[in-house]
Amino acid sequence: MLKRYVRVLALTLLHAATALAGEAVHGASPKGEADAYPVWRSSAARALAVRGDAESLATSAALTFVGPPARTKADSARAASAAVEIAAKASELAPDDRAISWLHLQLCANAPACDIRDAATTMRWVDADNGAAWLPILAGAQKDRDTIQVDRVLTDMAQGTRFDLYGNRTAVLMFDALKKGRGSLPPNYLNSDLTRLTEAMGIAGAAVMPSFSPLINACRETAATERRETCLKLSKTMQRADAVMAQLVGFAIEKRLTADSKELRVIAERRRVLEWRVSAANQSDTPLLPWLRNARARSRLAKMRAMPREEDVCIALLREHGVPLDPPEEHR
Repeated sequence: MLKRYVRVLALTLLHAATALAGEAVHGASPKGEADAYPVWRSSAARALAVRGDAESLATSAALTFVGPPARTKADSARAASAAVEIAAKASELAPDDRAISWLHLQLCANAPACDIRDAATTMRWVDADNGAAWLPILAGAQKDRDTIQVDRVLTDMAQGTRFDLYGNRTAVLMFDALKKGRGSLPPNYLNSDLTRLTEAMGIAGAAVMPSFSPLINACRETAATERRETCLKLSKTMQRADAVMAQLVGFAIEKRLTADSKELRVIAERRRVLEWRVSAANQSDTPLLPWLRNARARSRLAKMRAMPREEDVCIALLREHGVPLDPPEEHR
């Protein structure tokens, strides 16, 4: 049930992330340009890698990992391995950058035969208070069916005071790299701040969003009271995460472990408010006039630059447009 819930929410948030553009980058181009887009993206990844600074390398790694919309499993595996190598170089150049360290860890977790131990250790060193840093280790323990290790990792995750995926920070980093390197990118690739931000948000989301299935499954298996309490504690931290998807998973885990009907109503109301804020913020910030879209993109970018949490950006957008922060009665 939780898996299906998360999949539905993932699709909802993907739509919200692209609402800023008014229309998808591919859909805004003639068919010939849409067909050429994967080629431009690959060329951009190579050009950014040549630039060699940490931000350009991180963006190149993410572009390489995501790649074209359709490719074979073998091509995807090769691209993932190549992306890890590029991300490792970026991490070496910026060893204290949390967003780049997290990107490196996530790409490694998705690449075949990539040993995550070094990347995971680095991530926990760079951001020791971030419970999300343990997710790939938890996935390995779940895969090995090592219940003792699962309990240990869950306990370590629950000690974290934050649960950050660095989505806003990564998108801003990639936007900056794409804009600074625009002179070396394909001429028809991302010619406006709107398309650059839309691409940065989409690529960042695809590259830094982890699989929550291992965590959901571990917290479903709560025969022991101690694990149940650990998962409940972790779910509370996740509900304050910097990514909306992580918050929603936190609500789902708490709901699964809660029997009291009053508490369930409180959880449902908090989740409903969050979903309203995401949906209403994107609707209110999508301009009807095409020539205002770049200005709105720059306004949103400024908020993302100042606010690491996605929900805080949504709140700022709602206040800017005079939209209530809580859903009206008909949406309750």
